[in-house]
Formats: sequence, structure tokens, C-alpha cells
Amino acid sequence: MRGILPRVDLPDPALVVLVGPAGAGKSTWAVRRYRDAEIVSSDGLRERVGSGPADLDASTDAFAVLESIVAARLRRGLTTVVDTLGLDAARRRDWLAAGRAAGLPCVAAVFDTPAELCRSRNRQRDRPVPAPVLTAQVRRMADVAAEITAEGWDLVVRLDGGEQAPAVAPVPVAAPTAAQPLFAAPGRLSFVLQVSRFPWGDDPATWLREVAVAAEEAGFAGLALMDHLIQIPQVGRPFEPIPEPLVSLGMLAGATSRLHLGTLVSPVTFRPPGVLAKSMATLDALSGGRAFCGIGAGWWEREHAAFGLPFPAARARVDLLEQAVPTLRALWARGTKPAAGLPETTCYPRPVGALPIIVGGTGRRVLRLAATLGDACNVPADRVPEVIAATGEQRHVTVLDVPVLGDDREHVATVIERLRGRTAAATFAARHHAGTAAEHVRRYRSLAEAGVCTAFVALPDLAGPGDVARWAPVVAALS
Repeated sequence: MRGILPRVDLPDPALVVLVGPAGAGKSTWAVRRYRDAEIVSSDGLRERVGSGPADLDASTDAFAVLESIVAARLRRGLTTVVDTLGLDAARRRDWLAAGRAAGLPCVAAVFDTPAELCRSRNRQRDRPVPAPVLTAQVRRMADVAAEITAEGWDLVVRLDGGEQAPAVAPVPVAAPTAAQPLFAAPGRLSFVLQVSRFPWGDDPATWLREVAVAAEEAGFAGLALMDHLIQIPQVGRPFEPIPEPLVSLGMLAGATSRLHLGTLVSPVTFRPPGVLAKSMATLDALSGGRAFCGIGAGWWEREHAAFGLPFPAARARVDLLEQAVPTLRALWARGTKPAAGLPETTCYPRPVGALPIIVGGTGRRVLRLAATLGDACNVPADRVPEVIAATGEQRHVTVLDVPVLGDDREHVATVIERLRGRTAAATFAARHHAGTAAEHVRRYRSLAEAGVCTAFVALPDLAGPGDVARWAPVVAALS
């Protein structure tokens, strides 16, 4: 046994085996925490293959179906909750072996429910378990603890079987009253909506404005647009729309009043750094100091070839990035004297204040450039510990996240099925950290505690403003 949790906080996906006598509260707990499709219940299967949940004559057939369902779900890496008495040690060991073979965390949920409470609940059933049988089950629980310890479950959760509160408590939402900082203070997290897909139909401007306003109302600190010339394969198909970001951000500067606006990220190969400096300074002036500049070396050769742009080798592109950041700084600084290899730095309008530069990329040299030249670096979440160890507190660390958020567990599963295509459901869910608001709050809180200050959130299910509004509880909990 590798751990006992005092509260219900379980891995997902996982194999969860419920253990306890009749009336212990196992089914009630499972129904309040999991989807019906995730629970494999011996009583439920007795009802399907026999005359009802108490039809013991149907037990053999019911358990044969149960084992088949459990095996099929585990093969697919799906959360599987086995709702039986769980008192048969041989069956538990078989399920544990199957869960291990599937590579899933294996959890035993042991219900140490007082015997009198079990008996009271049992008496209220239409078909009570005979009193001597229930007494034997209660006595059997005395040996179960030692058996489960010896079996080696990844996690053992002990529950008292009392009335269960809803598994996911609602996250309080406070209406935003002021602009959130682009980079949050230590221990907090700012959220920036990164819009990468544009299912805007026949009215692009209205769709984009409504999404931006929804982000502002939900408390997002900012809105970022991808900077690509063709829709990238990670997001959609090449004939789907992807607007020029600086033009679009200029429109959104007039449609919002609190959102920070910028790109994540602009390839240095698309525009000369002086032209990018001019565009960003104008955006900052028009938005009242709300612009930020995400910049990177670029990576997709196809869009360069399609639009007649040079695509140098990787080393040369990083050279361009190293040259571009000082050029931006020089053209945004006071005065017009020569700087950064330029004969003059006449660039008006100037930015309202310090215009943040976020360097995107994961290569070692790019990270060094971010630490020495940028205000922040943007990296995948799994690179955060490495980046913070390398840069310390020299620069802000931001992450790009592509999460799936659902109103409840059933909604999460529905979104996964709609989006996953040929990808296995469990793989898609893990890749996109699919979960409810409370589950995302826990995950983002751990990122904040690790040193991340900003999460750029790209929604794979973004269809309109309602999908953005759903994030208000998460944003409120961390901002």
C-alpha cells in the first residue's frame, strides 16, 4: 500500500475498486463522483441480466458481464469504477493485475462505515440483505485492511460512508472590477485567452468582438492571437480562417478596455523587427498601454514557402531572434539616437509604457535569449521546472495550455468524444488535462506554486463566447 488519503482526491483516469459491506454507501459515493458509464456495478448488471438488483440467481451471469466490461475499459485506458462488495480477495487481485497491465493507477476505496448505519440503510431497501449475511460482511471487513495492505494498491482511500457532499464544490466567482496584470504576483496566476481557431461564420468581426468581450467579463488578463499565415495542423485544416493578428488586435483595442493584447508568438521571419516594433508601438498607443509582443524563431516551413518568405536554417532563425529583441527595445526607447545597429531610432508613436516581450521556444539557446533579453519566456508546462532552474527569478515564466473544461464530468466526456477524432479518449483527455473547474483550479494552483505567472489558454472547443464564459470560476480562483 503506497498511501492513504484522508480526503477524496483521486487520480484520473484510474481503476477504482470499492470495498465495503451492503449499505456502506459505495454506490452513492460513486454516482456523485463518476459518470454512469464509468461505474461497473454488479447490482446494476444483475438487474440487466436477471429480474432485479437483488436477483442472486443472476450473479454468475452478472459477474461474467462485469469482468468483460472492466477488461474492455481498462484496455482503452478509461476510468473504471468497480462497484461490488469488493470483499473477494481473489477478484480484487485480478482487477489490480488488470489495472497494472493497463498502466492505470489502482485505487482501493475502503468504506469503514459503522455497522449500525449499514444495518439501518439495509432495512430501508425493498429487498434487504438477510441480517446474518450482512453481519458476516461487516465482520469480514476486519480482515480486509491487512489484505489490501499486502496487495500493494497504489492508493487506498478510507471513507466513513456518511452522507456525501457533492464531489465538486462550486468555485466562487467574483466579477472582475479592474484590469488584471499580465504577469501575476508569486503564488497567483494570470490567464490570457489565446485564440487559435476562428469558427466565425459570416460575421467575423462580431464573433471576434464577442469572444474578446466574454474574456474580459470572465476576468482574463489578456487575449493573444496566433501569428500564422495558414492554419496549423495542430489546430485545424489549412482552408480554415486564420486572420492577420495585428490588424485583428487593432480592432479589439477599441472593443475592450481591460484586456492586454498581443501575439503568441510572432515569427521573426515574418516581419523585419523595425516594422514589428512600429506595429506594436501603435497597438500600445491605441489600446492605452495594453500591448505585449510575443516573438519566436518560427518553425513551419510550409507557410513561408506559400507566401514567398525565406525560411533560413534553425540556427540562422535564432540569430534573427537575437538581433530582433534589441531592435524592438531601441525603437521603443526614448530619443532618436543610433542604437542596435540602426542609424536612428525615430519611431512615433512610442509605446505608452514598458511594452513586454515574451520569447517563445524550448531550445536551450532560445531559453538563454529569453532569460537575458526578454521579459518572459513561454514554454510547455512540462518544461517549467527546468526553465525555472535555468533562469531563476530573472524572467517571468509563462505556459501555453490547451485544456478541455466541462461543467461536470458528463460534459467533459461529451466534449472529449466530440473532439478526439481517431485519438483514444483517455489519451486525448490526458493530453488536454480534461476536467471540471475545480480540477483545473488544483492543476493551475500547482503551476503557480512552481513559479508560473501566466497561463495562455487555447480552447480546443472554442465555438463562441459561451465557451469562454465557462472559464470565469477558474480565473477567479487564481487571479
